[in-house]
Amino acid sequence: MLLLNYRGAELVIMLCIRLLIVFTILPVHEFSHAYAARKLGDNTALIAGRLTLNPLAHIDPVGTVLLLLFGFGWAKPVPVNPRNFSNFRRDNAIVSAAGPLSNLVCAVVAIFANRFILNVYAISEGSVATVMFYVYNAVYYFSIINLSLCIFNLLPIRPLDGSNILSYFLPAKANAFLYKHTRVIQIVLYAAVFLGLLSGPLSWLISKVYTLLNFLFGWVDLLFGLILR
Repeated sequence: MLLLNYRGAELVIMLCIRLLIVFTILPVHEFSHAYAARKLGDNTALIAGRLTLNPLAHIDPVGTVLLLLFGFGWAKPVPVNPRNFSNFRRDNAIVSAAGPLSNLVCAVVAIFANRFILNVYAISEGSVATVMFYVYNAVYYFSIINLSLCIFNLLPIRPLDGSNILSYFLPAKANAFLYKHTRVIQIVLYAAVFLGLLSGPLSWLISKVYTLLNFLFGWVDLLFGLILR
């Protein structure tokens, strides 16, 4: 949604969330691509100064502005030279998967942390409870944003990471067909995003994944119960 559609406290919160994406979540995602490429024998990202968590190295001016204004944008793509890989298709898929996987790991850590935070909040009072409430919400948004980026980037459409992952499993003819029609597919994707056609299905999937991960950490509540007996 357009940033200017928000008012007052909502505007401040939404701006902070989008700045969080730009300065923490996207750098982790891009660093993971660069790190995986380096481990698989390609130093292109390292030479380009992209093997870093410094957000300034990953900011794309246009993508950042769109992200801040509309909530949809991108970071500067990490340069990769697949000719340096020992297995072109496999290693290219691994490098592509590294970004969404990093978002999934961040989401899992955040959800795990929030189970502890929620239990601390439940036994807190006064100003401590207030602080824990805001911390819980901040960590919750952090987890949801990471899950959103993970799932969205796994869509098998260029230039998203999922396209290279899918390419590994498809026969050569299917890959050639998709490559030939890349521009049309991209236009359809961008139109679907800006028209909100993907919002419903993606929100449903993100909610289900969050619920599952949160359920897996239910043992944290039992642990707190035993400690507080």
